[in-house]
Amino acid sequence: MALTLKAMEYFTTALHHGSIVKAAAELNIAASAVSSAIDQVEAEFDLTLVIRQRARGIQPNAAGRDVARKCEHLLDEYRSLLIEGAELKKSHKGTLRIGYYAPIAPAFLPQVFEAFLPNTSDVTLELEECNNDEAQDGLLAGTYDAILFVAEGVRPSIEYDTLVTAPPYFLMPSSHPLKDQRTVTMAQIATEPLIVLNRPIAASYYEGLFQSETRKAPVAAYANSTEMVRSLVAAGRGCAILNMLPLTSETYIGAPVIARPISDSLPPLTLALGYDRMRPRRIVQDFAKACQEHFATVGPTRCIISHEE
Repeated sequence: MALTLKAMEYFTTALHHGSIVKAAAELNIAASAVSSAIDQVEAEFDLTLVIRQRARGIQPNAAGRDVARKCEHLLDEYRSLLIEGAELKKSHKGTLRIGYYAPIAPAFLPQVFEAFLPNTSDVTLELEECNNDEAQDGLLAGTYDAILFVAEGVRPSIEYDTLVTAPPYFLMPSSHPLKDQRTVTMAQIATEPLIVLNRPIAASYYEGLFQSETRKAPVAAYANSTEMVRSLVAAGRGCAILNMLPLTSETYIGAPVIARPISDSLPPLTLALGYDRMRPRRIVQDFAKACQEHFATVGPTRCIISHEE
């Protein structure tokens, strides 16, 4: 028979009062339940721990005092665990671990944090850039509290909120002949040497956009970071197709790039926020709410391109 916390509580309460009746009154249970708990503790150790005297109540023997002391210690640890667990659930401090597969996350994450975390916050942020699979693996393994990822490659077990649906756009150097057009077509893009973002999901997605067109120019370069793609475009090495916009047209090399909508009907990519939606910590819940509010207001107009531009 396993010794339960309830039995230990009844046992120690009875010894504290020296009376089964008084213990039952404090615990608001029947005296028989207290008596049964004492029997259970004694049976578990196969020892007599309590001396029962009809007129004088109960008192522990030496072994009983030793067992009661250890039970009290376990009960104190259990109560502390419950308190700390409740604080962890409600606390707005500690470490917030976020994995992101979002090439322009630096353009919006600081604003999201500013919306719900004051500079004096006791929260430590751990931010890690990763690919789409790594982000989801990290969430499922408990490495991350939340992830930003592309929902087109979502695992069935990942719960997520859709933040923004981003259509593809064409990126060109500032001197490009198509810079004065309001939109471009995939037929026009097919004649341009491309700089391809070589990340999981992204590369195959961009290649797939040409399924209905015959590519007339080769891929000029593959790069695994958005800023390298943008800088190569700015330097005139080729053009690119991307989905989400940074907040600036400047690149690392100091030269600008120009973004234009693509007039063809093309599948978008969906930026999603994955986290435990059933029982999140307060800080994770607040982060999710801040992300949702950001992309419900300024996010879409600043992070994606539209045909009206």
